[in-house]
Amino acid sequence: MFLIRLFIFSTLFYSNLIDIHKDKSIFISPLKIPQLLSANFGELRIDHFHSGLDIKTQGVTGKEVVAAADGYIYRISVSPVGFGNSIHIAHPSGYSTVYGHLERFSDKIQKYVREQQYAKKSFSIVLLPKKDEFPVRQGELIAYSGNSGGSSGPHLHFEIRKSESEKPINALFFESGIVDNIPPVIEKLAIYPVNKHTLINNRNSVKKINVIGGHGVYSLNPENEISVSGLAGFGIKTYDLMNDSPNRVAVYSIELSVDSTTIFKYIMDGFLFDESRYVNSHIDYETYMKDNIYFERTFILPGDKLSVYKNVINRGLFNFNDNKSHRVKIVVTDADDNRSVLTFQVKAKSENLLAVKGSSDKNINVMPYDQVNRFSADNVSVNIPAGALYDTLDFSYKKEEGTAGMFSDLHCISDKFTPVHRAYWLSIKPSSVLAGKVSKMLIVQLGDDQKKSPVKSTWDGEHFSAEVLSFGRFYIGIDTIPPVISTNDMHPGVNLTGRKEITFRITDDLSGIKSYEPTIDGNWALFEYDQKNDMLIYRFDEIRIKKGSEHNLSLKVTDNKDNSSVYKCNFIW
Repeated sequence: MFLIRLFIFSTLFYSNLIDIHKDKSIFISPLKIPQLLSANFGELRIDHFHSGLDIKTQGVTGKEVVAAADGYIYRISVSPVGFGNSIHIAHPSGYSTVYGHLERFSDKIQKYVREQQYAKKSFSIVLLPKKDEFPVRQGELIAYSGNSGGSSGPHLHFEIRKSESEKPINALFFESGIVDNIPPVIEKLAIYPVNKHTLINNRNSVKKINVIGGHGVYSLNPENEISVSGLAGFGIKTYDLMNDSPNRVAVYSIELSVDSTTIFKYIMDGFLFDESRYVNSHIDYETYMKDNIYFERTFILPGDKLSVYKNVINRGLFNFNDNKSHRVKIVVTDADDNRSVLTFQVKAKSENLLAVKGSSDKNINVMPYDQVNRFSADNVSVNIPAGALYDTLDFSYKKEEGTAGMFSDLHCISDKFTPVHRAYWLSIKPSSVLAGKVSKMLIVQLGDDQKKSPVKSTWDGEHFSAEVLSFGRFYIGIDTIPPVISTNDMHPGVNLTGRKEITFRITDDLSGIKSYEPTIDGNWALFEYDQKNDMLIYRFDEIRIKKGSEHNLSLKVTDNKDNSSVYKCNFIW
């Protein structure tokens, strides 16, 4: 039965790849300029894999974006975060394409979107046109490239998805006009002890080693002899390069073999959005948080459910306990099948089970990854659901005395170097509550740089509670300060004749902006929200306000604790 299931899985998997390669030419480039990437599919990010291609737009906005194939627009979105202005197109082939961070849409689509925004009195909007409302032909202008939403610079985010599942797949399988004959680069090797009994060069700690070589062939310096006693795993720091672009991008596959037997393979063909957060277990999360460096594991943590792993034996781990020398090979490829190979020898030593004693720290609680785990202490409790951890955790807790502005002790819940896959429940009892101000109080996470991050909290009459997606330091704070509205454009009676737009800056000191309500002459006006720059932008619209006359503007901004500020001004335009 197992062999039958394996055969069916392999047939479906490889036939899927054959279909993709067979259809390589069904899409054209969405831009009419040379295709250069700043990021590719599967690129590593904290909390998610990158789901598309980031195509460079020569450092500017406003490049024409065209439909990559015939189809119809089924989703249009405008948001201050994420993809910003985006378009989704369904194609007869069974694929869909996504175009994100757009500056604006084509005239016909822009008019439709603007009408819907005014009808719903909202800048942020998701529209689902009917199949026959916006049919498009391959090469038809649909938008202009931009820098909207969560973008950090001008580019086009382009995705190809399976329409039925909305599963993003590697767009580099299709004709893209991108040239790549450069093999990936391997920079470092990491060796991980799996338990307290594993010794790597006689130490129970991670060993990181620079590799030597280039042009696809890598090894270790002969001076770097490696001995391992017990169960161990490997990881590498690697990246890919493409012709005519200096940007480092993600590799496509990583394969580990020991003594010519493959025990782990990672293939970035595609992934489901609800598994993307598993990137935090695929990478060495602690190293990234400490050093801002990505190491990719060639073994699987027990709570990692990613679907991109193949040919895995014993989670990619190897037990070095036979006093023999073992040949280890790691092969890395890109989507164009350029490959690099790292080979090295590991000397196995008989495992010494008494090498490292367990911790006697009374503040440590062992929390299995596959169970519900609870912890409580004075004025704090933690409830971690099964599946929230990637591996069994030596959970630690300590508290520090609160300082001015804190309404509780500072509770240190484990540490920020341990990732969390699912939210856990955190409850904190305040040391005091200000009369009439309970609605303004909340849980606050305090970073190492003393940066305060609000946590959406609820009050049950005794505790503030929240669902939290990271470990760290928490306390009860308060936000009674309204948002700040500032502008260089406006003052009472200002003459703005000839101006195309006005801008406001809106900021909040803690809980964050919840809403803004703009009106001109008592009517709702469309103010675009550039959240990453804290900017509101109003573009003058002579269809909706009378030109050459005086107008009254009102802007109310409210934060997440319902503190509000109002700005009013008359102007001439």
